[in-house]
Amino acid sequence: MGGESLIVFLLVGLVAGWLASQLVRGGGFGLVGDLVVGVIGAFIAGYLFPRLGISLGSGILGAIIAATIGAVILLVVLRAVKRA
Repeated sequence: MGGESLIVFLLVGLVAGWLASQLVRGGGFGLVGDLVVGVIGAFIAGYLFPRLGISLGSGILGAIIAATIGAVILLVVLRAVKRA
């Protein structure tokens, strides 16, 4: 992974984490936490979507949408575990 790819990957993770924290109330973890949530969400989406036959297209917008959905799933699971 080159330097430019790493920067794009981190930016997608940051945007996705921020969007997910806005969608899931009480789910924000600050700048670094949102970045981590977004990156983990991207991995979740990258794992689940192909197995479910879901394709959001290619490009950065599709990556942000997929990572956001994965981050929302992660935040909902974290909230459920925290309450249990």
